Amino acid sequence: MARLLTRLIDAQAGWARPLGDAVHRGLSALFGPIRPVKDLLNGTWLGHPFHAASTDIPIGILYVSVVFDLLDLRQGADLLLVIGATFMALAALSGLADFSDTDGRARVVATVHGTVMVVTLAVFLISIALRAVGAADRTAPVVASIVGAVLLTFGAYVGGDVVYVLGNMVSRHAFRSGGTKWAPLELPVELGGALPDGRLVKARLGANALVVIRQGDRTLALHDQCAHAGGPLSGGVVVGDAVECPWHGSRFRLADGRLRRGPAVYDQPAYEVRSAEGGGWEARRMAS
Repeated sequence: MARLLTRLIDAQAGWARPLGDAVHRGLSALFGPIRPVKDLLNGTWLGHPFHAASTDIPIGILYVSVVFDLLDLRQGADLLLVIGATFMALAALSGLADFSDTDGRARVVATVHGTVMVVTLAVFLISIALRAVGAADRTAPVVASIVGAVLLTFGAYVGGDVVYVLGNMVSRHAFRSGGTKWAPLELPVELGGALPDGRLVKARLGANALVVIRQGDRTLALHDQCAHAGGPLSGGVVVGDAVECPWHGSRFRLADGRLRRGPAVYDQPAYEVRSAEGGGWEARRMAS
């Protein structure tokens, strides 16, 4: 079943890719001037993707409304349907904020997810309109709600693929261990073991790539791979006391990796750096 659904989703790339690219351009232009609003919708304030949390509310409510329909609890079903559709429309806003930073295949699959959800909302709105007429025979609105619930399930499945299969809005450091031992820090050969002041430098600490910067007497380091989508922080810029990712503009405080601006919703692993006794540098992961 999973393979069949994956093939079905991938088969939509012909229309989903150009549509997704067009929507992405529009959303980038929309959210660019209102970055604080976008951070709010991304979930930067929550430390968790807001869209994933906000979608649980309408899904649960809309499923219960269908159950109430089947039990012929008319007033309850109607009320829940209106509330669920309202929350579904609100949840779409956070989804659009996430979509504005989605690239590659994830953007194609997210476009399929979003399209299915828009159609689903339209079906639920049709059900609401049919109920508003007040006809004694409720077959049509109930059937519409059942169809909407089926579409909602498929749309949620596709959305799950965006997160769990393609890793969109998942912390890139979820499984990274926090070692406490000092280890040699390998700087680029051309630097000759010296760290230039005020310049972002990509270094290696064993298997990990770090972005290191010396600011006077302080030497600061973060993991080079951005927690949001894996962008190289060493290719970014320093903005105040933070480093800005070159891919989507997330900012992390250099002193401790704390998130300063989204679309990332997670902090960045930070490292302590010191001069080694035999010359050169060594580092270790800071305790979180």
